[in-house]
Amino acid sequence: MFELIFFLAEGAEHAEPSALGLTATAWVSLAMLVFIGILVWKKVPALITSNLDKQIEDIRTQLDEAKSLRGEAEKLRAEYEAKMASALTEAEDMKHRAEQEAELILEQAKTDATNLVERRKKMAEDKIASAERTAIADIRRKVAGAASNAAADLIGDVHDAAADKALVNNTISDLGSKLN
Repeated sequence: MFELIFFLAEGAEHAEPSALGLTATAWVSLAMLVFIGILVWKKVPALITSNLDKQIEDIRTQLDEAKSLRGEAEKLRAEYEAKMASALTEAEDMKHRAEQEAELILEQAKTDATNLVERRKKMAEDKIASAERTAIADIRRKVAGAASNAAADLIGDVHDAAADKALVNNTISDLGSKLN
């Protein structure tokens, strides 16, 4: 039996099926034409075209929005770059001013230190001069005290009571003539 099927398949040509005089290929072609005709009659290509046109328009709208957003983004980027450049310039100016202020403060500190040293030196010199004057005054007081004590001792030794009485009387008599 297996040999019979092999024999039929090998040498025999089979007949092509047909219906109403049309082959299978003709029927498929006819069905496709009817299907395409129905699609055209129901305006399906117009619907597909309108849907595609709508999608194209949506894509164009999205592209336009993307372009405008890109333009805004570039404008913002340029604005921020300008702000950044301005901030960098301002930072450099601030740094330069701070350096100048630091130099002025340093110079002022040097001047103040020099003035302070001069004032302290002057105060020290004044204290030394005051101490010298005080020492000289103390020495003079001691010398005057010692001289008056020595003079008193010397006068006490040289003058006696009678000589003192004569000096006092002479001074009193001279007072009367000098007051008149």
